Amino acid sequence: MGLFSSGKNILGIDLGSTSIKLVELKKDGKTSSLVTYGYLEKAAGDITRGDQDFLQQSTIDSLKKLCQRAGVTTNLAVTALPNFSVFFSIITLPAMPDKELKEAIIAKAKKIIPLPIEEVILDWKILEKIKLINDNQDGGKRGENFRILINVASKKLVKRYMDVFRGANLQLVSLETESFALARALVAGDLSTVMIVDFSAVSTDIIVVEKTIPIFNRSIDVGGVALTRALAESLHLDFQKAEQFKRDLGVVGETEIPSAIRATLQSIVEEIRYSINIFKSQNNKNIEKIILSGGSAYLNKISEFFSQELATKVIVSNPWKRIAYPADLEPALVEVAPRFSVAIGLALR
Repeated sequence: MGLFSSGKNILGIDLGSTSIKLVELKKDGKTSSLVTYGYLEKAAGDITRGDQDFLQQSTIDSLKKLCQRAGVTTNLAVTALPNFSVFFSIITLPAMPDKELKEAIIAKAKKIIPLPIEEVILDWKILEKIKLINDNQDGGKRGENFRILINVASKKLVKRYMDVFRGANLQLVSLETESFALARALVAGDLSTVMIVDFSAVSTDIIVVEKTIPIFNRSIDVGGVALTRALAESLHLDFQKAEQFKRDLGVVGETEIPSAIRATLQSIVEEIRYSINIFKSQNNKNIEKIILSGGSAYLNKISEFFSQELATKVIVSNPWKRIAYPADLEPALVEVAPRFSVAIGLALR
């Protein structure tokens, strides 16, 4: 099964570290319509326990429960590997026939990936052909190079995902990376250079998308849990109450981001700024806008905070904008929109 592989309804399922998100879409011509969606928090014990067999069975049980609760009508599913678990690189090779290109990519990958080639699944996309005006010292014939994106995932990790879906009686028809799902949901036909900042519970992914393809990816170990802990320590609350307080901030429309979490957000700002500088130095291109996604993107005034700190246009994602759904669902869907970006992007395959 490839990480990029491609009439029926499809489930997009985001297996997060603290929750599971599910979206079922149906295709009618060029329109994708919402059939159902669901969200399930994992039990606190599931998050902290280190027993892999237990965690796998717990995920299977939770996935079954969510599918039943949401009333899904298909068993065809697409899911994504977390960005931090996938090795990502862009390589350049001379243009050559497909068979030779495959051999050249494998040879190049062996030199740069952190695991033995026999233990991984390797997939690639040709991003573009680069024309070479003079490809020898005598100014001879014109040639081309391929600019190639490679993704590498552990076979053991892929097997765990396949076992979970098999255990939940779901047919896993495609497995990809979260960055591609996010690009599909949030960037679509926008050909500009866009950065997506996706807040998950335990990490934040910083992704640069160029011509709708993710070409730069970093994960940092600061996420929504760190924001909640900062609130808990500052306000002397237990974790659950601090988490609820953080969520309420987005609903009640506080005029300012609490000072208790500004320091944590500032550390994310510095990582984003560092990523922008790396991308500029490697590609000589500017980031035209930043899209915030994930659970913490619903914090009120967060887009203004990042825009001011980074002097760049920043918006909060709304992945539902490409989906047809009943008008009476709009308030509920808009409220949870940033959390469902990955699941929607998966279902849009």
